[in-house]
Amino acid sequence: MTQLLGGLVLYGVSLALMVRGALGLAPWDVLHSGLIEHLPLSLGQMVVLVSFAVLLLWIPLRERPGLGTLANAVVVGIATDATLAVTTEPDAVWARGTMMVLGVLLNASATALYIGAQLGRGPRDGLMTGLARRTGLSLRLVRTTLEVTVVLAGLALGGALGAGTVLYALTIGPLAQLALPWTTVRLDPARGSRGDG
Repeated sequence: MTQLLGGLVLYGVSLALMVRGALGLAPWDVLHSGLIEHLPLSLGQMVVLVSFAVLLLWIPLRERPGLGTLANAVVVGIATDATLAVTTEPDAVWARGTMMVLGVLLNASATALYIGAQLGRGPRDGLMTGLARRTGLSLRLVRTTLEVTVVLAGLALGGALGAGTVLYALTIGPLAQLALPWTTVRLDPARGSRGDG
């Protein structure tokens, strides 16, 4: 639970760092930033709202949320708004670039932490795996299709697309995979505890 909540809080912090970097957001956050241009909600509130809307799509896919799924839907948005409340966008381009890169690196670490806790997928991850399972398409194709769709929708609504979006798309998978071996909680008992050496 500690690892799960820590990962989700850090995920929200990473999202806010990318916002303050003002050089582009992760694909789903392009959509979130576009939606708040038209609705009287903060970015964090929109993250929560979209999370629960995505969870409704789990019903026909017969996906089952876990504790981590519900925590993800709420904690990330709260952490995002809290971080935005105590940070500002720097003027210097180098400082904004640093915030963007730190945001991506922190996001990868946070992703590995909450996935490694093994208490349930996030709403968007569950949508991806559910669609892949029901359609028979590859995870890569489903993820790419979803992310292109939300980016285009976000752009149409005035969302923030930029170099950070490209950096995120190219690096988040490899970085999170690199961190997962150190963050995955073992669910099976250790071999030594069974008396076999």
